[in-house]
Amino acid sequence: MSFYRPDFIQSWLELYRKGGFNNLLKEKGIKVLLLFTLFYLIRDSIIYIIIPYFAFDSFRGCF
Repeated sequence: MSFYRPDFIQSWLELYRKGGFNNLLKEKGIKVLLLFTLFYLIRDSIIYIIIPYFAFDSFRGCF
């Protein structure tokens, strides 16, 4: 099964396959770290803040 990947992700994956994470950081620099941090910041905010808030809000109405 093939998934669509944007062109910049494809180029980053090829750099990673050729020389590992260090090569990727040498070529692309801080962009990789910023994207990685932003992804996990958004993901963790949804999992640990937004979903529990809505769950608590809906249960609060039951009592």
